[in-house]
Amino acid sequence: MRAVLQRVKRSSVKVNDEEVGEVGYGLNVLLGIEEGDDKEDIEYMVDKVVNLRIFEDENGKMNLSVLDVEGELLVISQFTLLGDARKGRRPNFMKALSPDESEKIYQVFCETIREKYNLPVKTGTFQEYMEVEIINDGPVTLLLDSNKNF
Repeated sequence: MRAVLQRVKRSSVKVNDEEVGEVGYGLNVLLGIEEGDDKEDIEYMVDKVVNLRIFEDENGKMNLSVLDVEGELLVISQFTLLGDARKGRRPNFMKALSPDESEKIYQVFCETIREKYNLPVKTGTFQEYMEVEIINDGPVTLLLDSNKNF
């Protein structure tokens, strides 16, 4: 499982020019799910996302998590994070999990954050063309991988 995590002042997602999700201060999470991802990957990524200290404290140091600041999360499924562009000029998406299975894991990821941490989670629309607006705060952007490839 891979994620691009961005600290945001605001983020929203539209499908067919209709806004389907919006958050204020918090995180924009682009989430890619790959073959072999399971409950352990979900638990690792959820824990990492909600507890990563990337929000500034009163001294301007990144010491607070989205949980600490009571932020919101916009989680958007993005299979292209699993694209392998090392060969040729067209990415290979062979490691991405099938849409049906991926959607199940995506839903569990979002529900786990809601239920375990009581944080507001908004989403895009799975397998739809989406327009995402991100007002990155900092900017702060991190890459996460449950296999710890980076």
